[in-house]
Amino acid sequence: MTTTSTYAYLAFDLGAESGRAVLGRFQSGSLSVEEVHRFPNEPVHYNGESHWDVARLWLEMQRALAIVGSNPSVKLAGLGLDTWGVDYALLGESGTLLENPYQYRDRRTDGMMERVFSIIPPEEIYTRTGIQFMQINTLYQLYAAFLKTPKLLQLAEKLLTIPDLFNFWLTGVAACEFTIASTTQFYDPRNRRWSTELLSKLGLPTHILAPVIQPGCVLGPLLPAVAKPAGFSAIPVIAPACHDTGSAVAAIESAGQSAFISSGTWSLLGTEVSEPVINSEAQRLNFTNEGGVCGTFRLLKNITGLWLLQCCRRDWQLKGQEYNYSELAELARSKPAFRSLVDPDHGSFLRPESMPETIARFCQMTEQPLPEDPPAYARAVLESLALKYRFVLEALERLTGRSYTEIHVVGGGSQNQLLNQFTADATGRRVVAGPVEATALGNLGMQMLATGAASSLQEVRRIIARSFPAQVFEPREPEKWQQVFDRFTQYCALSETRP
Repeated sequence: MTTTSTYAYLAFDLGAESGRAVLGRFQSGSLSVEEVHRFPNEPVHYNGESHWDVARLWLEMQRALAIVGSNPSVKLAGLGLDTWGVDYALLGESGTLLENPYQYRDRRTDGMMERVFSIIPPEEIYTRTGIQFMQINTLYQLYAAFLKTPKLLQLAEKLLTIPDLFNFWLTGVAACEFTIASTTQFYDPRNRRWSTELLSKLGLPTHILAPVIQPGCVLGPLLPAVAKPAGFSAIPVIAPACHDTGSAVAAIESAGQSAFISSGTWSLLGTEVSEPVINSEAQRLNFTNEGGVCGTFRLLKNITGLWLLQCCRRDWQLKGQEYNYSELAELARSKPAFRSLVDPDHGSFLRPESMPETIARFCQMTEQPLPEDPPAYARAVLESLALKYRFVLEALERLTGRSYTEIHVVGGGSQNQLLNQFTADATGRRVVAGPVEATALGNLGMQMLATGAASSLQEVRRIIARSFPAQVFEPREPEKWQQVFDRFTQYCALSETRP
């Protein structure tokens, strides 16, 4: 392909709060994007359980296809999809969906890590998978299904992660993309295969595992039953990095002395490496080795991100107090610094009934003043996140033996200028913020690479950097943050997240 023509690609980017369809146009060496459809993604609760409404998401995807298909000027060269990690779907005979997939915050995984560790030592699990221990991981979700709904699990013919499920509905191909497979904690990154030994020791079926494919693989054409109602013919469906963080990191340079933060509901802080880092120190620090694009890995740690502020906003809305994120950030500027701090990863914040009340209880427990109003809560959350970023960044430096002079922040959270400045101040590093659309751009970039519109990952990243300039934040008063960092680390010691 040459760059004098226009090539259009469609990226579905499904997050834990919303999904959207983004149309990318590549012409004359420049990439532009347009959001053509956005829709909410909220878990549904019934029978005391929390599930994803995947049928609703599929309907919204079909609506997006119809919107794009109704535009005669758009000729799609490819289509790709990315979502969050760890959750999965079970398919029975003829590809029938056996149940609405569970949402990762469902309580069925409570205590499951401990149950699994009574059978397999955590050291063995980490040695085989290199994945951070979190009770939301697929391994513990699947073991919970084995204990609580064994008959349903026996009916399963195939296990697919969430993006793999939608790719199956788009193409009829049942496969598991590498970056999303690596989030399950039963994929072996060094031997590049499923760790069937782990599943067998737990009595879990292994025949349900789908073949693993690499990002950039063309799955096949869009099924006629999907394409024709939207006015399309045979469009190639491409597996980008189907894990949203994998797509976000595909859009930027994040190796050498550069670290990244993919900032949204979760904050994922790490760096790109050529081989997984799996050793006792990595396990002690609870770092994860997730699959990347073009033979890379993402050495990172999951941090509870803007989830705290999202939950606070929902709580305030129920009480008639409406704030958008930019309003909260602006109001938070005028609040006293470092008055109330929390560890975002404390277990009480995973699924609280009321996030403001839970934050207040944490402050009481640590003998700190309680935030007095929503802007004070917002400041507490944003300062705490910035300090947690420093906490994890320093652990990453110890683990890799490198010094990181720059942090590249991407995703929706990169729009929060106050958090970006706090991050620069807390870490003493330059923060490069943007692109906001990194996940969709990485998705589109891998489609361009798969179809020959770009010749290499490096070219994809240059195109994105040229098309979407970033904003730079320099440290202003890092010495003030240094004074409070020791106090913050004491709060982190209260959160025992490692086995």
